[in-house]
Amino acid sequence: MPLSPYASAGEAQAAMQAGRITSEALVRADLARIGQLDHAGPKLNAIIALNPHALDDARAMDRERRAGHVRGPLHGVPVLLKDNIETSDGTPTTAGSLALARNVTLRDAPVAARLKAAGAVILGKANLSEWANFRSRRSISGWSAIGGLVHNPHGLDRTACGSSAGSGAAIAAGYASAAIGTETDGSVTCPAALNGVVGLKPTVGLVSRRYIVPISAEQDTAGPMTRTVADAAAVLGAIAGSDPGDPATREADARKSDYLAALGPQALQGVRIGVLRGVVRASPPTDAVFEDALAALKRAGAVLVEVKLPDTALLGEISAAETLSLGAEFRAAINAYLASTPPAVATRTLDDLIAFDRAEPREMALFGQDTFEATAKSPPITDPGYLATRGKARTLAREALDGMLAQGKVAALVTPTGGPAWLVDPVNGDRSSGSPTTLPAVAGYPHLTVPMGAAMGLPLGLSFIGPAWSEARLLAFGYAFEQATHARRDPDFPPSLAARPEVARAYAPR
Repeated sequence: MPLSPYASAGEAQAAMQAGRITSEALVRADLARIGQLDHAGPKLNAIIALNPHALDDARAMDRERRAGHVRGPLHGVPVLLKDNIETSDGTPTTAGSLALARNVTLRDAPVAARLKAAGAVILGKANLSEWANFRSRRSISGWSAIGGLVHNPHGLDRTACGSSAGSGAAIAAGYASAAIGTETDGSVTCPAALNGVVGLKPTVGLVSRRYIVPISAEQDTAGPMTRTVADAAAVLGAIAGSDPGDPATREADARKSDYLAALGPQALQGVRIGVLRGVVRASPPTDAVFEDALAALKRAGAVLVEVKLPDTALLGEISAAETLSLGAEFRAAINAYLASTPPAVATRTLDDLIAFDRAEPREMALFGQDTFEATAKSPPITDPGYLATRGKARTLAREALDGMLAQGKVAALVTPTGGPAWLVDPVNGDRSSGSPTTLPAVAGYPHLTVPMGAAMGLPLGLSFIGPAWSEARLLAFGYAFEQATHARRDPDFPPSLAARPEVARAYAPR
């Protein structure tokens, strides 16, 4: 019997070990599903490019298995990468921009190299918010000039969030067993939550960022997006580790652990968990699902402690300092990255990108590039003013999180990751209901989101936030919650909520 497209990586591995399926068969099934749902059917637009060597790579993993060599839990498992992560398979790394359409570097980012060393099969590149949502404050999450708009499989007229929109939608829709997203502030956790999957933003410095199109050396990180917490733990175990080419990862080898071994359904027993309220704007459906999640945490043995948020003035100060810092960091990082691209890439600086967009109608069809233009005026990262602003942002964010953890003597904080997916609005852009992403993003601390339920069929995520290097504990907490609730649901690809029978009945005249 063929595997369900929604089978976990762990289930796929067990089936391969039992000889019921091969890696080649898995890849063929995923490619067929992508053809059925991404290029036809609901047309999710979650995929930008497919690895032309994926089937050959899968066959190689099957040969190794037949010879008695299995590299680990990802051996032969298909994985997608966000299209800002370089691979050596001949596909371009575009960040969604036509300016990078010829960016074929023929080099593997350490994230890709580590996955391949673990036996994973790179299936292809996932669509994303262009430039990881750093081109305009009025952007549409999940849209890129190359890939178009990613659609949320739980409501095709709803946002898939960003910037790792394609990674989240693809995993929700059963295109692959796992995906890699990247986050600067919310770009893994938001699309994971709104597409109803697991997403982990690791501690900054646990995973290499080399050969990934950058925003900020201070906040960027790659992380797993999967259908189960165990799969996220397996992927993190593969991609975590020190890289001499990324100085931020110097502690990674010493800090990483066996994340799969740390999982257990009893992980919440007797653990004090801090409850944060008011992070997401009040919403009766979201609030009700959150209360159910808290009750599930208590049933799983957690001791819940109400923890007070920092005052809004402090949060605003951190956000403003982050915005100023990211501008300087992006200008420096993108200029350095573009200088390393092949000669076929004509845009070699941020100023070149701005000029390219102005001359290319397909880039500016829906929104402008005000963030790019403001960033071009940012100071250099050697500027004392920038250094003070970044230092302030990091210090305040860490003090705020450390203070909340200490306030309740808690191991982690929980809060909704956001509200339900909002309607895509090409006129006004994104309309988020708020999120808890900024504090852990600026602090560089880990942030895990796990499906906690749904509002009218739209998924909602529960965030677990902890101190630096606490991934093993957060994953264990998330796993225990997942096993207590089994809240994730497969999508049904409705064109709108009005197409759901219960809503259609309510809309009909009496």
